[in-house]
Amino acid sequence: MDENNKAAKVEMATAYDSSSVESKWYQYWEENGFFHEEVNMEKPMFSIVMPPPNVTGALHLGHAMDSTIQDILTRFKRMQGFNTLWVPGTDHAGIATQAKVEGQLAKEGTSRHELGREKFLERVWDWKAQYGGRITQQLRRLGSSCDWERERFTMDEGCSKAVREAFVDLYSKGLIYRGNYIVNWCPKCHTTISDIEVEHNDRDGNLYHLRYPVKDSDEALVVATTRPETMLGDTAVAVHPEDERYRHLIGKTLILPLMDREIPIIADDYVDQEFGTGAVKITPAHDPNDFEMGLRHNLPQIIVMDKDAKMNEFAGKYQGMDRFEARKAVVADLKDSGVLVKIDPHAHAVGECYRCTTIIEPLVSKQWFVKMEPLAKPAIEVVRDGRLEFVPERFDKIYLGWMENIRDWCISRQLWWGHRIPVWYCEKCGAEICAKEDPSGCPTCGSENLRQDPDVLDTWFSSGLWPFSTLGWPEKTPELEKFYPTSVLVTGRDIIFFWVARMIFMAMEFMKEVPFPKVMIHGLVLDAQGRKMSKSLGNGVDPIEVIEQYGADTLRFMLITGNTPGNDLRFHPERLEATRNFSNKIWNASRYVLLNLEDYQEGPRGELALADRWILTRYASTVENVTKALENFDLGEAGRLLYEFIWNEFCDWYIELTKPRLYNKEDVLARHTAQSVLLEVLEGTLRLLHPFMPFLTEEIWQNFPVAGKSIMTQPWPEIPAYQDTVAEGNMTLLMEAIKAIRNIRAEMKVAPGQKVEIIMLAADKNQRAVLENGKADILKLAGGASVELFESLPEKPSQSASAVLGGVEIYLPLKGMMDLGKEIARLEKEISLAIQEQQVLETKLNNPGFTNKAPAPVVAKERERLEALLVRKVTLEERIKELKQG
Repeated sequence: MDENNKAAKVEMATAYDSSSVESKWYQYWEENGFFHEEVNMEKPMFSIVMPPPNVTGALHLGHAMDSTIQDILTRFKRMQGFNTLWVPGTDHAGIATQAKVEGQLAKEGTSRHELGREKFLERVWDWKAQYGGRITQQLRRLGSSCDWERERFTMDEGCSKAVREAFVDLYSKGLIYRGNYIVNWCPKCHTTISDIEVEHNDRDGNLYHLRYPVKDSDEALVVATTRPETMLGDTAVAVHPEDERYRHLIGKTLILPLMDREIPIIADDYVDQEFGTGAVKITPAHDPNDFEMGLRHNLPQIIVMDKDAKMNEFAGKYQGMDRFEARKAVVADLKDSGVLVKIDPHAHAVGECYRCTTIIEPLVSKQWFVKMEPLAKPAIEVVRDGRLEFVPERFDKIYLGWMENIRDWCISRQLWWGHRIPVWYCEKCGAEICAKEDPSGCPTCGSENLRQDPDVLDTWFSSGLWPFSTLGWPEKTPELEKFYPTSVLVTGRDIIFFWVARMIFMAMEFMKEVPFPKVMIHGLVLDAQGRKMSKSLGNGVDPIEVIEQYGADTLRFMLITGNTPGNDLRFHPERLEATRNFSNKIWNASRYVLLNLEDYQEGPRGELALADRWILTRYASTVENVTKALENFDLGEAGRLLYEFIWNEFCDWYIELTKPRLYNKEDVLARHTAQSVLLEVLEGTLRLLHPFMPFLTEEIWQNFPVAGKSIMTQPWPEIPAYQDTVAEGNMTLLMEAIKAIRNIRAEMKVAPGQKVEIIMLAADKNQRAVLENGKADILKLAGGASVELFESLPEKPSQSASAVLGGVEIYLPLKGMMDLGKEIARLEKEISLAIQEQQVLETKLNNPGFTNKAPAPVVAKERERLEALLVRKVTLEERIKELKQG
């Protein structure tokens, strides 16, 4: 592995064994510091931050796809000579991590409350030290080439400092405030969760119609509700101001059943006249829409449930009951008192905690909030004016739709694990102190009797600072100066609201520029039936098990091919087999080439054969198109191009076409020329493939007679200047002729070892010259006994199967082997396929969108294809006519 040119080594095993290769090379890369780069102000930069996975987690297929995309881009840019940084890290994951540790304590017969806050946090840090590195080790198994020397954690010292800085800054500007507000409360996790962390699922339920009597009247209002237990906290009934049925009742008073409390009838435009009875019970403390209506009408907020979702002292005789137990009791009492009019079955969406699936309870409580309107405005503008683009662009509409209707963000969580809110209350004078450093005394009265707010911040608050806190902000570090803004964010479509939006508005507030100019959104990995993978369905796939069975490269390549950007990917196990076959194809082809490079010495080439000129041209196009696809973040297309070039062109054709020269050791120059082109194209192609399949390419490359310590430190292939479109066209003709003969043999069931006579008719002298020069290849690759070429024929060979290429007719005399009816049916099938292709081309060429926008050479080529197709169709029709007559 020295820097000097090395001779080709033929130490490659007969079969590729990923398990023995992957750990070896990852350790080698890491030990040599290939993932780390110091700040270099002279070089262009590429930087990317890893969406920090939870320390509670294990690698799943979503992580694997996400990490693979980032690794491909990072390796690509590193090879292009960029000063490259990929920052890895993990998230403290407040609710999830605390739940893990509380589960451990429960098994020990204790709880966090018995331990106390300090001792409990010690246990969480111990747990993080023991289990927090699992996912980073798994990311190494996948081949992630991130800079582990710069690994971050959302609660490390630097990130904690950034969180304090951000909170205090927003607080001082009046953008963080504390107040009573309705929040989503999880009775099991015992904390608030944000709107976007609530998962709504359809459940069967009931719509209860209840009669509320009008005070001092025989009239009553019938309201409809799905949650009769909350009526105990009703403080009004609302109707639409233009509803003729109830206009005369607006302003009057109702008697709340069971509680015997007087509540007003109010008018509000929010009420839907068509739903239920058009009269709506208002419970401001237990419904977000009612809460807003209550603020508009200055209604009291009566909380009838505690934080365990049990009825409290304001629920009267139902105190102490679980909410669902109370529902049954309330309905029974309403029925007995004649208040229950009817019950209709009613399926509706119910909010559940994304962590534990417990039904969410909307509750009014004192919480900390971020005022979103002033922060959202610049974050909307940068997408509208193109400073930040989503790839694919359709996701910008989803982002903008949410940002334009955003509510204030509740950032406080009733947990102990997380960034504690940096606010203290003076027990003597009641002053509220917000500070970057823990205060020693009250700045108002001097008292040292201070109490810190017990709540912690929403996990996404620290994650929202990730693109710049990981680079050293609020300090002015060289990394922040060089690598911010980062180059691109890669993430799944499921966290656009959770994370992406928050990073954008935080960056615009604190850095005054976008955190990244591009957001590359990928879809989810679904099972073969299109379902989301989950424990409950038992359809999850463990990426580590896949790696152990198939290898990391196989998993990586499968995850990024066969799919379009932004769309969900269905996981089909058989695709792993196909990708492993591709790995084996590369291995076997490389091993064959190396076996034929043992005597290779650098030196001038002889005259290039047609196959050489063709493969060099195709290689140049592949370099150009793969590079372009990667620059456009179309990784699936880049992978497809490499697959097609390696399998279909290099392995299936070029290697076969070079064998006569490689095996002829007497013609030293011809052999050397073939060796030289094989080495150039294969070595360059391995570099193109390296970001996708790093382990396989490294193992092969180390055997090649080229300089360097690792393929990953080699330069990305420059687009070769070599272009020979004539050779490309001539080689295409030769290949098409060979394929046509092979197809005839297969359809006529000619035994593989049986040689056949081949007659070709080509009026064009250039085509005849190409076929004449390619006779040896045709004989070898098409199983020919002889090849005869004619400019014209007085009559077509009898009892022969035929094929038609552009201007070339091929005949295989198969006397005694050919079924006339079968041959006519085969030719009719070819005509049918030609007609289909003709319709596609005519539609394309009749479309102004194509002819006006596509480059002129592309349009001209499509017209040529159509003309050749029409000639071919006529020739096939004539051949069928001849067979029927003959």
